[in-house]
Amino acid sequence: MTEKVADHLLARLREWGVRHVFGCPGNGIGGLLAAWARAGDEPRFVRSRHEEMSAFEAVGYAKFSGRLGVCAAGSGPGAIHLLNGLYDAKLDHAPVVALVGQTHRSAMGGSYEQEVDLHSLFKDVASDYLETVTVPEQLPNVLDRAIRTAYARRSPTAVIIPADVQELHYSPPIQAFTMVPSSLDRSGWSAVPAASALERAADVLNAGDRVAILVGQGAAGARAEVEAIAELLGAGVAKALLGLDVLGDELPYVTGPIGALGTRPSYELMRDCDTLLTIGSNFPYTEFLPEFGTVRAVQIDLDPHMIGMRYPYEVNLVGDARETLLRLTPLLRPREDRDWQEEIVAEVRRWREVMRHRAELTADPINPEYVAHCLDPLLPGDAVLTCDSGSVAHWYARQLRMRGQMRGSLSGTLAAMGCGVPYAIGAKFARPDRPVVALVGDGAMQRNGMSELITAAGYRHAWDDPRLVIGVWNSHDPNQVTWETPALGGAAQLPPARQLPDVQYARFAESLGLTGIRVEKPEYVEQGWRDALNADGPAVVEFLTDPDVAPVPPHATWEQLEAAGDALAKGDGHRTGPARHGLRARVHEFLPHRGRKSEKKGASR
Repeated sequence: MTEKVADHLLARLREWGVRHVFGCPGNGIGGLLAAWARAGDEPRFVRSRHEEMSAFEAVGYAKFSGRLGVCAAGSGPGAIHLLNGLYDAKLDHAPVVALVGQTHRSAMGGSYEQEVDLHSLFKDVASDYLETVTVPEQLPNVLDRAIRTAYARRSPTAVIIPADVQELHYSPPIQAFTMVPSSLDRSGWSAVPAASALERAADVLNAGDRVAILVGQGAAGARAEVEAIAELLGAGVAKALLGLDVLGDELPYVTGPIGALGTRPSYELMRDCDTLLTIGSNFPYTEFLPEFGTVRAVQIDLDPHMIGMRYPYEVNLVGDARETLLRLTPLLRPREDRDWQEEIVAEVRRWREVMRHRAELTADPINPEYVAHCLDPLLPGDAVLTCDSGSVAHWYARQLRMRGQMRGSLSGTLAAMGCGVPYAIGAKFARPDRPVVALVGDGAMQRNGMSELITAAGYRHAWDDPRLVIGVWNSHDPNQVTWETPALGGAAQLPPARQLPDVQYARFAESLGLTGIRVEKPEYVEQGWRDALNADGPAVVEFLTDPDVAPVPPHATWEQLEAAGDALAKGDGHRTGPARHGLRARVHEFLPHRGRKSEKKGASR
């Protein structure tokens, strides 16, 4: 049988090692869907309920597999729906290729049904590579370049294929004028800085007495090397939100996350250090970094386009994190004085005790921090964690400790609502032999999480390890928005904007044949998590949580942290009417803000 363009596209994906394509059937990709049937569903077509979810699943797959994520959508509205997930890939540097259908070439320019100017639509999100295949001979080069570029730039790319082109008989490019051949191979490579730059960086680090290290997701392949340099320099290590799984929190000098969702020890680490080493992170919030002009700083980043743009670094090392650290470490002198690191360790212990105390405070009906606190010791050492945007991200960042081979991620830069469940589905296909746990708020579940439970139910038998747990914080309130509006000087919201209906998430899961668990009292929280983790397939466990328990920012003093906890402990956990609103107003005094830190460097602790 003569091979069609759509058949060759799938064959080419298989040659590139693509195992899954996340998509939604629609107009404009009928030829591709027919080719999938002829190919015996190889690579596997994973059907989502919505194209945005397909893109998020591809991002989750890319983040947790280290391989290319691929999504597919039809023309018009299907293509439009991809954008949010693709922007998530762009901002979090995940390699994703979007395969997009288009109306027939003969109808282009005629205001035909579902005809959208896809090049204008995708030119920003797929700015690194975007092309339309108009003739069969063009396909290999366009697809290969889209894949190579996605890997090289760690970004989304897009290939547009009109519906009629998919059905054409495939013919390869020949050695002739206007023909562009292509090839498959992509060898590994590593960038390293110049020796002179490494020596300058070593001089800066050797001169410091109080070294702070900040790691992001770019340091993920250099865990042993980061640990070694921290031990050598007697440093503390803070983690950007996307780099929480770079180092395990069992290391006593790891201070946890930095930023508005960060910890007090990370805040103090940046406040009191005299030297900063940033590895694989473009953390953007300078108000949480050392004050300009007070420290010497070195950055390591793979991307010369992005390096040096977040802080006035003295030395900018362009290179792979692991390869650079392997060359930098022999140039460093071991730090004999460990007073700085011991002080950091003591502050980390103190913070963990404060977090335990806050989690155990009474709330009405359940303290949301307690939900995450109970999950932490129950997580398997190989668990994969996904987290949605919103208030749940605070509990993920502060109450869960990375250890062993645990992985975790969220929409770190775009902060897109509704990524938690599709990320988890993508993670299950990336790591089918590992348990996956998604942390999701009720706002995200009502937005799109419930529909993707249908996807999880449909593929529940596709994974070697059947455990897929979706934990839902059901507070009947869009917490993050409710907290931020008054804190940032905005007017109070209308009641309809502050209230979410009480949806029975566990019952909905049961209607799909999944395990559903509803927890209404704090004494059953731990057992709820245990039952979900022991289920023989996907499980939804929802917790009725108090919407008025807000996080305190990392720049709050230890006294403020304890005072905020005492306010809840003194019986304010069961509040109604004016008392509830009064506490909410007081809590806003402690919420994260965009201004500079009020404490001065070296201030009393």
